[in-house]
Amino acid sequence: MFGLPSIQKLIVLGLVIAAVWYGFKFLGRLQQARKAEAKLRAGEAKKPQKTRTERSAEAGNGEEVADLVPCPTCGAYIQAGSKCSCGRKD
Repeated sequence: MFGLPSIQKLIVLGLVIAAVWYGFKFLGRLQQARKAEAKLRAGEAKKPQKTRTERSAEAGNGEEVADLVPCPTCGAYIQAGSKCSCGRKD
């Protein structure tokens, strides 16, 4: 009645136990990652948001950020409001 189970049943039992074990490990890692992300977001929410000019000033050169627009003739990107030196008459 209580004989030894077959080798196939033991292998399946081992696979089921391993799947449950690794499943719980995976869920634990997911939960830790979510907590770390929530902490990071909470830290960012406390900091005041910086404007684009403040971020460029922190870059080290102290110059303003220039917006670039494509030249309608040649497609090269140039500063907004300046003329392209592509040499075309258009």
